[in-house]
Amino acid sequence: MKNIKGLRWWIIGLIALGTIINYIDRSALGVMWWAEGDCIAKELGYTTQDIAKQQYAIILNVFMVFYAIGQSLMGRIFDRIGTRIGFVLSITVWSIATMLHAAARSVLSFSIFRAFLAVGEAGNWPGAVKSNAEWFPQKERAVAQGMFNAGASIGSVVSPPLIAILFVFFGWKVTFFALGILGLIWIIPWLILNKTTPETHPWISEAERAYILEGRPKAEKKSEANRDEKLSIGQILSYKKSWSVLVARFFHEPIWWLFVGWMPIYLASTYGFDVKSIGAFAWVPYVGAAFGSIAGGWYSGKLLAAGKAVGKARKTAITLGSSLMFLGLVSTIFFADTPEKFVAIVAVVLFGFQFSIGNIQTIPSDIFKGSSVGSLAGFGGTVGVFSVIALNFLVPVITKTSFTPAFVIIALFVPLGVLAIYFFGGNLLPIEDKVR
Repeated sequence: MKNIKGLRWWIIGLIALGTIINYIDRSALGVMWWAEGDCIAKELGYTTQDIAKQQYAIILNVFMVFYAIGQSLMGRIFDRIGTRIGFVLSITVWSIATMLHAAARSVLSFSIFRAFLAVGEAGNWPGAVKSNAEWFPQKERAVAQGMFNAGASIGSVVSPPLIAILFVFFGWKVTFFALGILGLIWIIPWLILNKTTPETHPWISEAERAYILEGRPKAEKKSEANRDEKLSIGQILSYKKSWSVLVARFFHEPIWWLFVGWMPIYLASTYGFDVKSIGAFAWVPYVGAAFGSIAGGWYSGKLLAAGKAVGKARKTAITLGSSLMFLGLVSTIFFADTPEKFVAIVAVVLFGFQFSIGNIQTIPSDIFKGSSVGSLAGFGGTVGVFSVIALNFLVPVITKTSFTPAFVIIALFVPLGVLAIYFFGGNLLPIEDKVR
C-alpha cells in the first residue's frame, strides 16, 4: 500500500474516537440513574433522592477505586506490550463490561461491572500519552493531547442526548448492551491502521518519519540506543519534577469528575429534570471542554514555535486555563440561578480545565523518555483519583440542600494545582538534562 499522508494524525484521530466511546460508556449510568419519572434507581427500589444519591456514590467510588488501580496497572502494561495491543486489551475489557451492565440487578452487581469498566477505561489515558510520545515531535504533543482530550469532551457532548434517546425507546438494559458494541467495532480500524511504531511502519512517508524522530527531545533520542532501560515507579518518584504531575492532578482531577459524575444528578435534584431533560441540557458544558482541549494544545504549541522554552509554554497555558476555571467556579456559586446559566458557566469552567489539563498530561513526555512516560502518566491518574474518591463520599453529605459546598471545595483546589506545577516542576527539562 502507498504511504498515508499525515499518518500520525490518523492515529491520534482513532484514539480520540476511542475516547468518545469511552466517555459515552462511562456517562450512561449517571444519565439514567436518578431522574423524575422512570430511572434505574427507582427500578432497583431506591425511591428517595437521598438514598439514590448514597447508593450512586458507592457505585461511583467503586469505579474510581478500580480506575485508580487501573491507571497504574495499565500504564505499566502499555509500557510492556506497546500501544497497539495495549489499546486492544483496554477497549475490549471496558466494552464487554459495558454490555454486562444490562445484566445488573443490584448495587453490588452494578459495582462489580463498574470495576471491570474502570480497569479497562483507565488504560486509555496512559496509552494516549505514550502513543503521542511515539508519534509526535515534542512541539506537537500538546496539540495531539488536546485532540485526544477533545474526544472526552465530545463523548460527553454526545452521550446525554444519545443515552436519553436510547433509554426512552429501548430502556436501560438495551442501552448498555448497544453502547458496549461500539468499542468492539473500533478495534477493527485500529489494528488495520496502527501496525507498529513510526520507526518501522510500512505506510508512513520518509519525510513524516524523519519529522517525528528528529523532533524528539535529546533524552528520547539517547534512549533509542538502550530501549531496555526502564525506570521503576520508585525511581520515577525520586525526581522532583514527577511530583508536579502527581500533585497537580490530585487537585485538578476532582473538578472534571464532579461534573462528569454528578451533573446529571445535580440537574435532576435542583431543577426536577427527567432523563429527557437531562439529555437536553447536560451536553452543553462539554462543548466548551472540547474547544478548550484544542485551544490549550494550540496555545502552548504556538508559544513553543515562537521560541519559548517547554517549561515556560506549559506553565503559561496551565495558568491561563486555571484562571478561567477558578473564575467560572466562583460564578457557579453566585450567578447560576437557572439551568441555562448553570450549563453556560460550567462550559467556561470545563473549557479552562481542558485548556490546562492537556498541558499537565503532556509533562510526562516532556521530562521522561518513552519507556517511562506511560508509567508516570498512569500513576498520575491514580493519584488524581484519590481526591475524586474522597469528594464523591462527601457529595451526598454536603449537598443535601445545595451543591454550593462542593463548588467551593473544587474552586479552592484550582490554585493549589497551579502552585504544584511551579513549585515541583522547575523548568520541566528532560531529566537527563538536569540533576535532581
